[in-house]
Amino acid sequence: MSENPLHLLLDARRAKKQGPTAIEERRRTRLAEMVAHARANSPYYRELYRGLPGRVEDPALLPITSKKALMARFDDWSTDRRVNVEEARAFVADPDLVGERFLGKYTVATTSGTTGTRGIFLLDDRNLAVTNALATRMVGAWLGPGDVLRIVARGGRMAMVMATGGHFASAVAAARLRKGSLPSLRARLIRTFPVQTPMPELVAGLNRFRPAVVAPYASTAALLAAEQETGRLRIDPVLLALAAEGLPAGERDRIAKAFDARVGDSYAATEVPFLSYGCAHGWYHVNADWVVLEPVDADHRPVPPGEPSHTVLVSNLANRVQPILRYDLGDSIVRRPDPCPCGAPLPAIRVQGRAADVLTFPADHTGRDAGRVAVAPLAFGTLVDRTPGIELFQVAQTAPATLRVRLRPAAGADPESVWRAVQDEITRLLASHGLGHVAVERAAEPPEQSPGGKYRTIIPLGR
Repeated sequence: MSENPLHLLLDARRAKKQGPTAIEERRRTRLAEMVAHARANSPYYRELYRGLPGRVEDPALLPITSKKALMARFDDWSTDRRVNVEEARAFVADPDLVGERFLGKYTVATTSGTTGTRGIFLLDDRNLAVTNALATRMVGAWLGPGDVLRIVARGGRMAMVMATGGHFASAVAAARLRKGSLPSLRARLIRTFPVQTPMPELVAGLNRFRPAVVAPYASTAALLAAEQETGRLRIDPVLLALAAEGLPAGERDRIAKAFDARVGDSYAATEVPFLSYGCAHGWYHVNADWVVLEPVDADHRPVPPGEPSHTVLVSNLANRVQPILRYDLGDSIVRRPDPCPCGAPLPAIRVQGRAADVLTFPADHTGRDAGRVAVAPLAFGTLVDRTPGIELFQVAQTAPATLRVRLRPAAGADPESVWRAVQDEITRLLASHGLGHVAVERAAEPPEQSPGGKYRTIIPLGR
């Protein structure tokens, strides 16, 4: 099909209007096309799919892939034979290249995720065009014409509160957004606020900027709502667009009330940035015209609607440079068995266990001060994620003012050097929040898995 952005947008709107049958037809056709493309151009998939039928429209026929498997075969996985892992690693090691084109052609994003394997993902222009089209469809579900006019009337400024300092998906998206047409205007209207910023500084910066749209992580939005409720934060946004993490029950309504604003959220992944969007009834609607989402049990057998899955397999039907097909994403989801009250024809799901864990500490070393200081989990995660030599890490709060860091160094890395780098990064972060009294301990034990086999990056006290 045409990759023209306008055509993709019109098709996305048309598919939603036409309903489930039209969405399913697109999904089957696009899956067959992506499988054929992968077989023809990726040595990895050519080998993996040997013996399969000539045309595949049923994802259940495909073998399962994983981040670990794809990273191990990085060069063979790619459909562009110029791509190699050494050049990709060198590219993501340079934070000055965030948002720039790898090989002059591809956007690059990294992730560590919950399974412990760091990923490097290339996104082609087709993937970005589909992302933009589905983002427009998503915003159309959140906002009415009056809301759009209010955004314009309030200056049209957008504050993106996100992880910085690495090739994280949100940071890459922000950099690309700012580098579009009319860059000087975009620079005035779009501002990035690092999630690592101490809360008083973040509040002051947002008060000065006066955004009409705020795009934070969900955990950060909850902290900002508390600041708005106290009166320290005084902004009047029309929309808060939340990303990356789930929301505990009741938090969405609390955030909306604190800001008197619309709240939209999405469930996505670096591998599939356009996976779904949230509705007012608390469900995520899968963009099933471009995504295949399969909830499965521990043996990768289908799980019926209404029951939580052990994991979920996802296929990205847009990205041709690194095909993501029946990829184990690691999340547990529940499919809604009946139509969603919001009326959207797209499949509705809820995500289990993605609500982020905010860490809170006593404001002074004695513990007698009733004050508490909260730090968003991604402030820790991004600091450690960009430290070289880490295969897996976990930060556990073992006492009100004690953090225990569990590390698994990468092969060939010096464990002592890795620990010193991690300790320095976390100590600096704590000090910037006035938490110099919090102890940072090195654990003898490695990172621990949950009963479901996942690694929680941040574990608050008592969890």
